[in-house]
Amino acid sequence: MKRIGLVSLGCAKNLVDSEMILAMFPPETAEIVNAPKDADLIIVNTCGFISSAKKESIDTILEMLSYNAKVVIVGCLAERYLEDLKKEIPEASAIVPIRDYSSLHLVLKDLLQEEVLPISPLRRVISTKPYSAYLRISEGCNNFCSFCAIPLIRGRFRSRPFDEILEEAKILKERGVKEVSLISQDTTIYGLDFKGQKPDICDLLRALEGMGFFSIRLLYLYPSEIKNELIDLIASSKVIAHYFDIPVQCASDHLLKAMHRHADAKETLALFDRIKEKCPDAILRTTLIAGFPGETEKDQKEALEMLEKVKFDHMGCFVYSREEGTASYDYPHQVTKRVAERRRDELMKCQRKIAREKALTQVGKVYEGLIVGYDPKSQKYLFRCVWNAPDDIDGGILVSSPRCLKEGEIVHVKIVDALIYDLLGEVVEA
Repeated sequence: MKRIGLVSLGCAKNLVDSEMILAMFPPETAEIVNAPKDADLIIVNTCGFISSAKKESIDTILEMLSYNAKVVIVGCLAERYLEDLKKEIPEASAIVPIRDYSSLHLVLKDLLQEEVLPISPLRRVISTKPYSAYLRISEGCNNFCSFCAIPLIRGRFRSRPFDEILEEAKILKERGVKEVSLISQDTTIYGLDFKGQKPDICDLLRALEGMGFFSIRLLYLYPSEIKNELIDLIASSKVIAHYFDIPVQCASDHLLKAMHRHADAKETLALFDRIKEKCPDAILRTTLIAGFPGETEKDQKEALEMLEKVKFDHMGCFVYSREEGTASYDYPHQVTKRVAERRRDELMKCQRKIAREKALTQVGKVYEGLIVGYDPKSQKYLFRCVWNAPDDIDGGILVSSPRCLKEGEIVHVKIVDALIYDLLGEVVEA
């Protein structure tokens, strides 16, 4: 019996790859272990998106090499820096880029001298809680934002076959999954590469809506591609979360143009107005980049003004990372790290106030959602509903209950108080 360990780094899309890799090992001949010291073979699924992620990947690889196990490097770093890794880390037993995943089972079979199954999206070892799973609907990206290396790593946009996604969703449902989060680099254009551009994202959501899931959440919406039909569908649904995760990156037209984004600031603001009009209870989330090349104090002011206008429920802000191979790497007027970090902190300070205001508007509302854990320190349960996604980026909801609750249980919670980013609630009868 071979003992297999895996370290998954990076985003939820990478996590899905990790879950498929774990499912390649037949349980009759392999055992999945959590501790690296117990493993005969360790797979490191790396992230190569930005500098901090690359450093984490390298540090993790070096740590895993300190154990008495064969180490296999896969993922985005292996795709982006294959030859460099071969040269710099010869101790690795194998380095397999994403483009060679179709032959990954042969590499692993050779290392283990045991049968290994080919990678398949219909075979996954779900590493999230058993009642919650990600469902990846496409691969790659066509947007080529000037700051982003994803198209260099994952290639052009490719929708997964419609029937294959539904088959995977059926498997998840049969295994007890109650909530699914649809992910890709750009979920809004699902089906754009199909003949006649059909079925599209709305067709997919309607099909999933009828499968009996408690909740379906759509993540990573590109702003200029959000059609009224999609907003109307989400707004009218009792299953699709009224939750809009829309990264805007900045609020200045000249920066949006330099970023190769497809809409200007006025169009983006109009989008949020439409969402609020059509779906008044919508939860809004976004991300911003601080310190993009050419960014000025005027741009910073416009970003702060946008936050005050839109009033996002959740916002994350990241310092620009200068990535080789991207268009913005060679842009003039690079912003210093000190200035970028100061601007990020200003944006987060502004959002801190807005988040508190928005959280207070939740007090008195009753939500139906899932118990997702227990916090022994506060002696309260952790609760997830439309307000917070399962990726731990949004705030949390701590709830009290007069009875014992189980993870995965669906309950109704009344919000009774709000902190800055978190909410407090109590379980109530429906």
